Amino acid sequence: MGKGEADIIIVGGGAAGLMAAIGATKMGAKPLILEKMPRPGRKIMITGKGRCNFTNVKDWFEFSPAIRSNSHFVKPSFQNLKPVDVLDLLEENGLPYVIERGGRAFPASYKASDVIDTLVRTATRGGAKILTDKEVKSIDKIEKVFHVCCADGSEYTSKAVIIATGGLSYPSTGSTGDGYRFAEALGHKIVSCFPSLTALVPQGYKQSQTKGHIDRQTPLSRFGQSLIGLSLKNVQISLYSGQDLVQQEFGDLDFTDGGLEGPIGFAISRNAVKGLLGGGKMKVVIDLKPAVEAEKLAARIRREFPMPPYSYGNILAKLLPKALCHIFRSLVPEPKPEVLAEALKSWTLPLQGYVGYERSVVTAGGVDTGEVSSHAMESRLCRNLFFCGEVLDIDANTGGYNLQCAFSTGMLSGMSAAASVVRD
Repeated sequence: MGKGEADIIIVGGGAAGLMAAIGATKMGAKPLILEKMPRPGRKIMITGKGRCNFTNVKDWFEFSPAIRSNSHFVKPSFQNLKPVDVLDLLEENGLPYVIERGGRAFPASYKASDVIDTLVRTATRGGAKILTDKEVKSIDKIEKVFHVCCADGSEYTSKAVIIATGGLSYPSTGSTGDGYRFAEALGHKIVSCFPSLTALVPQGYKQSQTKGHIDRQTPLSRFGQSLIGLSLKNVQISLYSGQDLVQQEFGDLDFTDGGLEGPIGFAISRNAVKGLLGGGKMKVVIDLKPAVEAEKLAARIRREFPMPPYSYGNILAKLLPKALCHIFRSLVPEPKPEVLAEALKSWTLPLQGYVGYERSVVTAGGVDTGEVSSHAMESRLCRNLFFCGEVLDIDANTGGYNLQCAFSTGMLSGMSAAASVVRD
């Protein structure tokens, strides 16, 4: 309860909010972070399965294709805080790091908590104050002053506010879409949101007849149970809407308790979910042998596995992981090389649905970037109101890209907010 005043109020203490505070302190301001959860950075804790892939060291030319919406909007903030700058900032404040395959950066300890602790320490050393268990209920602007009211009855005022509340993904970490409500109340449009980087559920994988959102806790069918835990390396996956090819990816694919995941499962999930929400008949076609053409594969099967002495079971055991042998025996009952080769090149799984925000890595959609300055992260509609991170309509692939976008937009919003306090 009570009242308080701050140079800048940052609503949300996640990756973007903490970096916004660091950016503001660099400019001499003393920001106040209001975080609804008991501690800041809760979502950072689960990134990279707790190992925290906090950025990707690619330059803009290689980085930007991984941003799935409005990459042009991210460019100015990225140039202001590049991945190498994030590495330097964290290392200077006590966090050693390692770089893994694909340019992915992790803390040397592989502990997400170390990244959070470093961000918090850097922000507070600079003069930022963090209040936890402070759930913001409303943000109003009266003349030139923002009034931020919390659920516990407390109220804080400032001439500048940064909304860094995240999206809707993993609501258990505090991301429940509050920022969209605040933005709308202050005149902003919200681009329709949907889960991205999430598990895709093949038809018959779960004990459910539901289409669309299928909760991750829904029990697996016998089909799903036979596949869970299977990891396919170096395969090609093609996403179709009806007969139209939408997207094609090459890499690793995992079958989990949610459905299709792994790098290429996540890579197609955005378009798959969008298509399912639009009523499209979405399916994936998996090429288990992408390095060889069907005709050559059939010739290889004929050459290497003559009948007899090989049994059909032996042929499948040589060509496939054990979990897939019974599936392909049902798909191709007779050991005809041409038919089997074609099946191996085009294993088709119609999609029934997807796992929702409860376990999606990121939210697609959000505050319309057309109403926000990319060079300052300031609202074009409400002076001294700033946005950063996942609350904006920007999302990217896995691999450290989303956290880098949060850090870059956060830093720029903090610096710009501090400059606006001086300006006004």
